[in-house]
Amino acid sequence: MKKNKYISEAKNVINLEILALQKLKKNINSSFNKAVTQIGRCNSKVILCGVGKSGLIASKIAATLSSVGTPSFSLAASEASHGDLGMISKKDILILISNSGKTAELKNIIQYAIRNKILLIGIVSKKDSILYKASDIKLLIPEVSEAGGIVPTSSTTAQLALGDALAISAMKYKKFDKLDFKKLHPAGSLGAQLKTVEDLMLVGKKIPIVSENLNMKKALNILSKKNLGILIVKNKKNKTTGIITDGQIRRFNHKKIDIKSLEVKKIMTKNPISIDKNALAAKALTLMNNKKITSLCVYDNKNKFKTIGVIHIHHILKSNIS
Repeated sequence: MKKNKYISEAKNVINLEILALQKLKKNINSSFNKAVTQIGRCNSKVILCGVGKSGLIASKIAATLSSVGTPSFSLAASEASHGDLGMISKKDILILISNSGKTAELKNIIQYAIRNKILLIGIVSKKDSILYKASDIKLLIPEVSEAGGIVPTSSTTAQLALGDALAISAMKYKKFDKLDFKKLHPAGSLGAQLKTVEDLMLVGKKIPIVSENLNMKKALNILSKKNLGILIVKNKKNKTTGIITDGQIRRFNHKKIDIKSLEVKKIMTKNPISIDKNALAAKALTLMNNKKITSLCVYDNKNKFKTIGVIHIHHILKSNIS
């Protein structure tokens, strides 16, 4: 019976939080657009602050904003009146989060923002509060029923959801894309999945490039030295015209055909499969698997006929990309 009782309680908590989000969704208005525009245009920092549970929400929103291209940090309200107000500059945006909007610790911060003409965005539930009245942009959280009657639950869920909405909307405003995201998330599995072909390709002297008029005897020596199992073939205009793989060589040997006296262009496969340097490495892996090949020529979108790099399937797999 006790287990069923707690399951019922869990569902009740979740239902209250769902209701809070539904109310929040209906409450989104033009003030949200104003907040997103200001955050998107900010050339300095976005500073978030709250007290208690709202302070924890402020830290999470700051982390999310920073991860999608808006430099942000959270400020401890209790420390603000003891020197940390100096962290806030006139070009910053200040976001204060408070359910009641009347928390004593926020008063000095609000006064500081007003005196220094710092843009203040208030996330608050009470229209009669000092925070609501002082805010340049007012983001009203609807009054909701807390789980257990007193514990900040539904209200903080709404605050968090609104913060996520601000962060993602600001990301869209800035046209912050996957390549930008990768720069801020270089480590971990997520960073690996966002690596581009350019991050992993071989360049310069490591590319096994040969002239299409070269004798195959010399070309085979280059194939052996480069140890990539391929040769990229170019013409006099430096245009990539073909590719030779060690698999091709083995097939000729199996047929007992002596190719050493032939020119490279007589052996090569024309129009090799290639990929843009800015493509995700995961896309290159998919292309290799579909075409049943182990290497791709890499080009810059400005010139698709010139090979600037080579990416091998081993380079991708070693980076834990799948």
